[in-house]
Amino acid sequence: MTLITTGFGFKTTAREVVEGITLTARRAIVTGAASGIGVETARALAQTGAAVTLAVRDVEAGQKVADDISATTGNPLVQVAQLDLTDRTSIDRFVRDWQGPLHILIHNAGVMAVPELRKTSEGIEMQFATNHLGPFALSVGLQDALAAAGNARIVVVSSSGHMLSPVIFDDIDFNFRFYDPWLAYGQSKTASILFAAGVAKHWASYGITANALNPGAIATNLQRHVGGKLVTPPERQKNTEQGAATSVLLATSPSLEGISGRYFEDNNEATPVSYRHDDYHGVAPYAIDPSNADRLWEKSLRLLGR
Repeated sequence: MTLITTGFGFKTTAREVVEGITLTARRAIVTGAASGIGVETARALAQTGAAVTLAVRDVEAGQKVADDISATTGNPLVQVAQLDLTDRTSIDRFVRDWQGPLHILIHNAGVMAVPELRKTSEGIEMQFATNHLGPFALSVGLQDALAAAGNARIVVVSSSGHMLSPVIFDDIDFNFRFYDPWLAYGQSKTASILFAAGVAKHWASYGITANALNPGAIATNLQRHVGGKLVTPPERQKNTEQGAATSVLLATSPSLEGISGRYFEDNNEATPVSYRHDDYHGVAPYAIDPSNADRLWEKSLRLLGR
C-alpha cells in the first residue's frame, strides 16, 4: 500500500490547510473544542463556511470560544452543545438532539496520564472511556446522521503515545494489572487508531470514512496531569494552529476523499515501524492490525450493550 503524502508538513497551520476550500452547507462536530487544538480545528472549519458545533463539557467556556470564532471568521453558524464522553446519558442526549445529516465528526476531546486509577460509573477505566469508548458510542449513535451525508468523514485524534501500549483486551480496565497512567493512555490511543480501521471496514457501505492522527506535541490543558509542561524538545513542539492542521486536513482535503482506516502525522500518512524509535514517529503494527480492529469493534459494542 502506497503511503499518502501531501504538500503540507510539520509547520503547516490549520488555516493554510483550508485555504481555498469551501464547505458551505456542510455540518461538523468537534468534541473538546473549548480549548487547545480543538479551538483552532473548529475555527478552520468555520473559515470554510461549514456549520460547526462545539461539543463540550463546559458550555459557558464553549460559548466564549464560539463567539470568538464567529467574530474572527465572520461565520455565524457556530454553536455549542453539552457533551461529556464519560457519561452515557450525556452522549444519548446529544444524539437525540442532533437533527439532520452530519458531514464531519472530529473526535478531538481527550485526557492524558490520569495519575490514579479512576473508572466511570460503569466500571470503565477513565482514559479508555474518554479517548475511545465515549467517541465510539457517539459515532454509533450518530451513524444514521453520518450515513445521510453520503460521504461523511470521521477524524480521530490519537497520539504517538499509542506506542506505549497495545490494547490489553483481557484487562482493559486494570482489574488485575497494576495501574500505570502511561500504559492506560497508550492503550486508549491505540484504540483510537483501531477504531478508524474498524469504521473503514464496517461502515464503508454507508459512505463513511475514518482516519486517525497524531497532532504532535502542543502545550495545552492535556498536560494538566503531568505538570503542565512538555518534555518534547522545543524544535519538535507545535503551536495550536500547527497542532490542529492534520485534523483539519483529514476533515476537509479533497485529495483524501474516500481514504479510510489510515493514520497520519505532520499532515502525511505515517510509516509503519517495527519498534518504538526515540522520536516516536510512525505507527505501531498492533495499532493497524485488522484482527485487533475487529476485536476492539466487537468488544466496544458489547460494552455498549449492543
